[in-house]
Amino acid sequence: MTQENDPIRIFVTHLYAPDDSYFRVFEYLESQPNFYYKNLATPDRPPRSKEKEAIREDLRRQMADAEVVVVLSTLYLRDPTAIEYQCLYAQSADKPLVVLEPFGTTEEVPAKLREMADEVVPWNGREMGDAIRRQARHEDTTRWDVIEFKLD
Repeated sequence: MTQENDPIRIFVTHLYAPDDSYFRVFEYLESQPNFYYKNLATPDRPPRSKEKEAIREDLRRQMADAEVVVVLSTLYLRDPTAIEYQCLYAQSADKPLVVLEPFGTTEEVPAKLREMADEVVPWNGREMGDAIRRQARHEDTTRWDVIEFKLD
């Protein structure tokens, strides 16, 4: 299992603006026991230049050491070009993509994201953590659920 002294390095896609979905990812991951990660994304520190290449260079810098990229499909619906760039760069750098389904809606994961994804997961902390472990470290996360019931 992932240890505190060797956290999984993740990058979560963003649009350099506060977003509930972005922050929600960390709420879900924090709720997972013995799941240690380091977030490499810095959406709160956009590059000074607003030129497209400066933004892309900053995103590449943020992703450089990531072991896995978590893709927010909700953001893809808002700015497909920006999120697609982040996904394509991650793929070119051999970084697996874990795509999260849109939160709180019945919308499907866009077909383009589904094609690029190494794994698509719902908003469920355990499934998110397991997918990140599998994709980043190839760790087997086989678990059993125990269901208790009484017979009368």
